[in-house]
Amino acid sequence: MDIIELRRRLAEGHVIPAHPLALTANRKLDEHRQRGLTQYYLDAGAGGLAVGVHTTQFAIRNPAIDLFEPVLSLAAETARLSDKDPILVGGICGQTRQAMQEASLLHDLGYHAGLISLAALPQASEEELLEHCRQVSGIIPLFGFYLQPAVGGRVLSYAFWRRFAEISAVVAIKIAPFNRYQTLDVIRAVADAGRSDIALYTGNDDNIVADLITPFEVGDRTLSIRGGLLGHWAFQTEQAVALLQRCHDVQRIDVSPEDLRDLLRVNVEVTAANAAVFDAANNFRGCIPGIHEILRRQGLLDGIWCLDEAETLSPGQLDEINRLFQAGVPPAPGVRFVP
Repeated sequence: MDIIELRRRLAEGHVIPAHPLALTANRKLDEHRQRGLTQYYLDAGAGGLAVGVHTTQFAIRNPAIDLFEPVLSLAAETARLSDKDPILVGGICGQTRQAMQEASLLHDLGYHAGLISLAALPQASEEELLEHCRQVSGIIPLFGFYLQPAVGGRVLSYAFWRRFAEISAVVAIKIAPFNRYQTLDVIRAVADAGRSDIALYTGNDDNIVADLITPFEVGDRTLSIRGGLLGHWAFQTEQAVALLQRCHDVQRIDVSPEDLRDLLRVNVEVTAANAAVFDAANNFRGCIPGIHEILRRQGLLDGIWCLDEAETLSPGQLDEINRLFQAGVPPAPGVRFVP
């Protein structure tokens, strides 16, 4: 897939789940279930996969664990063996040398874009961050990432995003600051840069549906957030695909006030579900085990184990998840679980 086709595909708007890591009880890679997760996302209608990102657990890069390349390879191989053609997005972390090494590996494995995290550069100036991004963009097309400060991101100015949007190899931006002002900064920056070829994707788990149905008017341009790259879409993915289609329908055809009100109701349901599963009450400390718990209930994982033994559900989080299901407010509308 060349960059022109990649831009076209991203502009269509897709569900791109952030791919979890399947482990055995002794915290080793469960290759069978890892492949099964990838196949589940493809069968559910996801248009892409994001691997090596936060949901995959950053510890896979630890030399003592050494799972970064195996996990990325497994997802790419499973995708190639399927009859699907997903957009493959790989996570890129670390300072510039590490980031360029990871970008090179992604390129060699057939990934189409790199989701670039700037969390490893907390003291860098915005100019230094931009130079970092420019160097990595010479290896693989970039999927920008505005990460919320609660989980390691930093506040980035409109000026940063305006100049980031000038990098020719930027193909998309995941907007995930969990902040409406900062979300608008990114959208305005892309519009002001005159870039109609950068796809906007939501990562705002607290406002997924609202992001997807809102027309953002900047001057004489109207931009829309076309899809999502989300850990929230790593479970009940078939429902996410149906929901995204509803959101696309709102943007392209006239809908009744009742339909619009129903989508706003769904937005609240999804946000409430995310609060429980992602452990918002504890600054998202239990978000990965929370995703694992839902996948366990779906039969896709054996357990909720993480590489770090201390990374587990927060006190009270399971009660919140059970309360949610018992109240009939599922992680995706129309789905019911048995606790």
